[in-house]
Amino acid sequence: MAAPYSARVRPLEAVLSRTNWNVKASPVGYAVPARTVRQSWRDEVTGPPESAAVLIAGDNAAHLEALRVLLENEGHRVLTARLASEAHVSLRQSEIDLVLLEMCPAALDLCRGMRSNRRTALTPVLMLTSDQSPAREIECIASGADSVLGWPFDSGVLCARVGSMLRRQAGVDALEDSEMTLAFLAQAVDERDNLTASHCNRMSPLCVAMGMAMGLSSEHLLVLHRGGYMHDIGKIGIPDAILSKAGPLDEEEWRVMRTHTTKGEEMCRPMKSLTPVLPIIRSHHERWDGSGYPDGLKGRDIPLLARVVQLADIYDALTSPRAYKPGRNSADALRIMQEETDRGWRDPELVSLFLLLRHEDVQNTNPQTRGWREPDAMIESLQNLRSSILRY
Repeated sequence: MAAPYSARVRPLEAVLSRTNWNVKASPVGYAVPARTVRQSWRDEVTGPPESAAVLIAGDNAAHLEALRVLLENEGHRVLTARLASEAHVSLRQSEIDLVLLEMCPAALDLCRGMRSNRRTALTPVLMLTSDQSPAREIECIASGADSVLGWPFDSGVLCARVGSMLRRQAGVDALEDSEMTLAFLAQAVDERDNLTASHCNRMSPLCVAMGMAMGLSSEHLLVLHRGGYMHDIGKIGIPDAILSKAGPLDEEEWRVMRTHTTKGEEMCRPMKSLTPVLPIIRSHHERWDGSGYPDGLKGRDIPLLARVVQLADIYDALTSPRAYKPGRNSADALRIMQEETDRGWRDPELVSLFLLLRHEDVQNTNPQTRGWREPDAMIESLQNLRSSILRY
């Protein structure tokens, strides 16, 4: 029987009591030093907190200086720029957390430009204007400003508004970081077995090409791109002995393997922005005749995008080598997929379209994107190749 906490901490207390530390037992039973630790240690580990970067842009030098002093006194890191060329340079060269703009035609153009650039599309903008009419406020908001404040303003109100917008932006940044973390986890799953490495990188362009052939919107193409990467993220909870087994799985191993669909959905459910991807993660192993898992869905009850990702998944699995089989050529893989469709496992309409894709062209295409966080570059690249995708 294990010794109680009080007995287990005594040896540590005995050791520390021979040093210059004044030791006492903590409420949870661990010995902790009563003396305050050196502050420099904490500073060395964590470093000073990074201040927010605020860009102030306008054409009135006196106004820019007054705003700079006010916000620097609040602890923000401030950049100033004259409209519009200097502001464009600052946005291009620096990571900006918030933009303050003095209202003028150039400011409206700059704001519209920010909203059309994916890098700055979510950067909050506070517009300052001496014209406090509803028409002016509508004009500012229509250009993309998140908030409008009348000039002259109360300094306390301005600082409170800036603080509120920065807190909201920090939440957006945390969301993006969380999504990227999940993407890295998905790729980590992909790399656990050298024979399945790059599976996600091959699948995503194929999923998107299929969506394009179906005439889906850019929003749905983004979901397919993410789904291609993240459909198997639940496998991070599957033991290596099962995931990398050199041979067929037995019944119990298959039971464990099948849980990756629900595990993945549970992992991603807290991320609101990944809600459209959840049906792909959960349902990409369902079958048209209802014999799939985890829910035994049948026909069009299976989410459409999950059916699309399923076809790309099967094709890549068939054409890629595994520890227990060689990779098949494209013609053999498509023949097997058609046989499975005749057996009732796959959506016949989607398979008919899938057979028209130039699969090798799509899979060998480098979308020239730094990942699914920049889908516009990926979509644009594939659109340029649209004429070579389908055999019409």
